[in-house]
Amino acid sequence: MSQNKNKFKEFFKEGFTHGGVFHADDVFATALLKILNPDIQISRGFSVPENFSGIVYDIGDGKYDHHQKNSRVRENGVPYAAFGLLWEQFGHELLSKVDAQAFDEYFIQPIDQSDNTGEENIISLIISDRIPTWQENTIQIDEAFWEAVALAQKILEQRFKQIRSDREAYEIVIHKANGCKDDILYLDPVVPWKEALRNYPRDILYVIYPSIRGGYNIQAVPCREDKNALRHPFPQIWCGASSQELQKNTGIQDFTFCHKSGFLSVAETLEGAFAVARLAMTEL
Repeated sequence: MSQNKNKFKEFFKEGFTHGGVFHADDVFATALLKILNPDIQISRGFSVPENFSGIVYDIGDGKYDHHQKNSRVRENGVPYAAFGLLWEQFGHELLSKVDAQAFDEYFIQPIDQSDNTGEENIISLIISDRIPTWQENTIQIDEAFWEAVALAQKILEQRFKQIRSDREAYEIVIHKANGCKDDILYLDPVVPWKEALRNYPRDILYVIYPSIRGGYNIQAVPCREDKNALRHPFPQIWCGASSQELQKNTGIQDFTFCHKSGFLSVAETLEGAFAVARLAMTEL
């Protein structure tokens, strides 16, 4: 990312967007530019300064404006706004191609849609709440804009951090699954695994990993078609039973817990955890 920042310092040093009342679109577009180049100097106004050589967005009828009669619309019918237009060109600098597209779909498109149509969504509402109310001094609107940009930048930076972390976890899980010889996957250290296994071509039924409470969790994997259903839940007779009942019914002496909904069990040792999973696979 540091190399990207250096590149964008040369690509654009200045930015310009519209003044007055702001929206999630121009706020997040500004936050994105500040992530790409923390040193960019951005100004607001009601007309683009003559001979301005920086990047202009959400105003000026240029590449990153969307107020023209024939402005661009995505294939799914969602119109672009400035945030989406900037992300289309620069998003791959921050995330992988797959993750950048997904981010556009679930995060940016609702903002673009709201800016173009007035359709409400929670992110746009959070930003609009930064605008001074009619009882307050509207002279402070520029100050409120930069407060909103700071909030949006924190949101984006944390989201990008999480997405990159999830991508690394996805690759770890796929690598581990490729080396898995049966339908039980062991993860240590534990990383988010559901997304990777949901699309994995072979059914893995249980994931075992160290519990922060001690011992080992054995978790049933959700179905591909319905994430609320399990491929092979733990036997009903185990669900909600006491540790004494579990040990008596299974013969596994360190089997200590089975959730009443049948998605999670716990054993004190790794050997016991594998024994629980293997036994569960033989049960209906």
